[in-house]
Amino acid sequence: MVPGLNGRAGSELRRRLRPKHRVIKRLIVNADDFGRSASINEAVVAAHRSGILTTGSLMVNESAAEEAAKLARNNPALGVGLHLSLICGAAALSSGDIPGLLSSGNRFSENPAVAGTRYFFGRDLYPQLEREISAQFARFRATGLPLDHVNGHLHFHLHPTVLKILLRNADTWGIKTIRLTSDPLPLNLRIAGGRWFYRLSHALIFSLLSRRAAPLLAQRQIKHTDRVFGLLQNALAGEDYVLRLLDCLPDGISELFSHPSTDQFRNEFEALISPRVRQAVTARNIELIRYQDLL
Repeated sequence: MVPGLNGRAGSELRRRLRPKHRVIKRLIVNADDFGRSASINEAVVAAHRSGILTTGSLMVNESAAEEAAKLARNNPALGVGLHLSLICGAAALSSGDIPGLLSSGNRFSENPAVAGTRYFFGRDLYPQLEREISAQFARFRATGLPLDHVNGHLHFHLHPTVLKILLRNADTWGIKTIRLTSDPLPLNLRIAGGRWFYRLSHALIFSLLSRRAAPLLAQRQIKHTDRVFGLLQNALAGEDYVLRLLDCLPDGISELFSHPSTDQFRNEFEALISPRVRQAVTARNIELIRYQDLL
């Protein structure tokens, strides 16, 4: 430690004095859909306690959300964020409050393309979206958990209309960190194969959305990682993929997200608790962090 320098000034000076060859790689490992089912909740807690999982994104409207919040309170090192749900899921409000957003059974549309188009062009839907998003933040606050981050189911938090609402209310809702969903295609092509149309189309769409969002987040001083992995795998982030990713993880701050469960996506759960994966993280001097550690 440099004598006489503590706090931010000392940290900055020590950073500058690090040997140039010493590169720190920091990785957030996140589980989406926390609270959607008991099997997902079980996998999230096990992957946090016995594996490399550092954060989970809570779907506050789903049936197992209360159980997930209780589990999170019993595991305070787990960073928990809001997995904003405006598509393919349940709503916080009733059809009387947001009639333009819901189909039968107080659920959002199951068609992302149709819903995204309506949210973009339907000016009358803007206040309804804002009411629903506000209600989901209120439900998260009611859990008593600190807000580690914000992202969206199917990444709808980067939808231009939704992002505008989030940014306008960032101070009120306590948004300090958010997922900037941009999965580097060149690296993905090196370590994974198959499903070319899905991977190419999603890489293009979210590259454009992220480029648009980045300067807006910077204006609000909302933090995000340098890159995000998992988008182009879509439930195929198994052990082999994770090991290849760790082997060539870029310098800086990254996020790897997946959808671990003990049933449907057990392959992703097993990757997160794999001894080989844990050993690879240690061997490559990768620091596992949460979004709140960016602040």
